[in-house]
Amino acid sequence: MSNCTLHIFPGYEQPGFALAKLLDCDGSAVALHTFPDGESRIRVGATNKTALVYFSLDRPNDKLVNLIFTAQALRDMGAKRVVLICPYLCYMRQDKAFHSGEAVSQHVIGALLSQFFDRIITVDPHLHRVSSLGDIFPTIEADSLSATGPIAEAIEGETAFDDALLVGPDSESEQWLAAVSERTGLDYTIATKKRSGDRDVVVTLANARRAHGRLAIIVDDIVSSGTTIRRCASLLLEAGARRVEVIAVHALCSDDDQNLMTVSGISRLRSSNSVLHATNSIDLAPLLAEALKREL
Repeated sequence: MSNCTLHIFPGYEQPGFALAKLLDCDGSAVALHTFPDGESRIRVGATNKTALVYFSLDRPNDKLVNLIFTAQALRDMGAKRVVLICPYLCYMRQDKAFHSGEAVSQHVIGALLSQFFDRIITVDPHLHRVSSLGDIFPTIEADSLSATGPIAEAIEGETAFDDALLVGPDSESEQWLAAVSERTGLDYTIATKKRSGDRDVVVTLANARRAHGRLAIIVDDIVSSGTTIRRCASLLLEAGARRVEVIAVHALCSDDDQNLMTVSGISRLRSSNSVLHATNSIDLAPLLAEALKREL
């Protein structure tokens, strides 16, 4: 057995205990009680000197308070090192004040989590003007893993993808497209996006004709409302794509948004289990376990 314990939040038992099994460490559920007034009570199990906490930070506002209570409870129980495993890391998109009076949420979250954790491990954080996770967490260890390997494995596992065209819905997706393309040998093209609101997006795809008669696979880090994905899929289908599928690292979309994607002609949406979602089909446990080896 390892010298670590893994503490798993309610709802994350399946990916959490799968990771504990790969690490050969004791896993236990964090007990969470919510009082009628909305306050929380947290209870953690026994811990070794190194405590690993598994909690993904989608829809984060209530989770952040519970997470901080958990970290402190583990230290009170004797943990000397507390490591946060959050496959999805929240509040990364706002890295500057776009308008006067706005909080720069990325800076705030970085400072907050750094007070309670010695190391943070996440997968494909949504970074723009900041190139390194270390810039957000300069005082602790911070690991940014990529799901491109597991995504490429999922594509390689299906022979129907032999002549597929990989498609990025915007310029920011090229880093994932290039990595998946190199691994699978599939070629790719990138769309151009102009956004003026959460659901007000214009997408153009100059090379859409390359999709004619082919399976098109849109690859992106986040599917939120799905608006950009739907616009991109429409262009591909208009250009004669045989079928359009989507593979995302983080699926944040609602059931209604997912239904709209289906209606728009997207035949399948798959995601990693970084965020619990009905579309989960790509397991990140091996990727996370590899990064945690030195904690054992």
